[in-house]
Amino acid sequence: MFRSDFDIYLQPTYYIDSDHPEIVAFAGEKCIKSRGEKEQAISLFYAVRDGVRYDPYSIEMNPISFKASETLKRKKGYCVAKAILLASLARVMGIPSRLCFADVRNHLTTERLKEMMKTDIFVFHGYTELYLDGRWIKATPTFNNDLCIKFGVSPLEFDGKTDCMLHEFDEKGHKHMEYLKDHGQFADLPVEKMLISMRDAYPIFFQDSIRKIYGDFEKEAAADMAAKSGSRSKES
Repeated sequence: MFRSDFDIYLQPTYYIDSDHPEIVAFAGEKCIKSRGEKEQAISLFYAVRDGVRYDPYSIEMNPISFKASETLKRKKGYCVAKAILLASLARVMGIPSRLCFADVRNHLTTERLKEMMKTDIFVFHGYTELYLDGRWIKATPTFNNDLCIKFGVSPLEFDGKTDCMLHEFDEKGHKHMEYLKDHGQFADLPVEKMLISMRDAYPIFFQDSIRKIYGDFEKEAAADMAAKSGSRSKES
């Protein structure tokens, strides 16, 4: 396929604002020592994975909050925001990128968040696909290394050759992530489609009295793991 076939996956959009000066500067900075698209993609993956803290409490229903430049400025975001940022940085470097979404059952969550959501199913989990060496490669920069340590999960690694998807099991063999429904690939964020799914799944968060949910996900994760460790010690 000719590169012209990928124009839609290289152009800036409202959410994938790859023409924003700070996005352009950040991509150039992170790729300054990288040679070729594969090395650039790898550098950008780790810049997003560990340079932007995963925070499910950062979700806001203001469309501006989903823009890549906003996530870069805040240095925190949930899966969709981080996927958008990676897609945006890739387009700066001329690497075709698109967004992918799936409903997943996520066992890597905190008891507090699960209770608030009334479910362990995360609808419209977002990740990125990058076109490298003639094919689309999946890249999931969701969970930063520090958070993985707190949960006892190996951080995802990306080599630019194989799909980088969330682990089915954690380091101790416990269920981590199950993919339930694929929503397909998109050149930009399908915000209306996403919000409809979220509204159906989590109606409590769309009540007039609730504007935003608050919490410290990493502290909750550490507390949950400590509690589980204490329980196992007592049992043994």
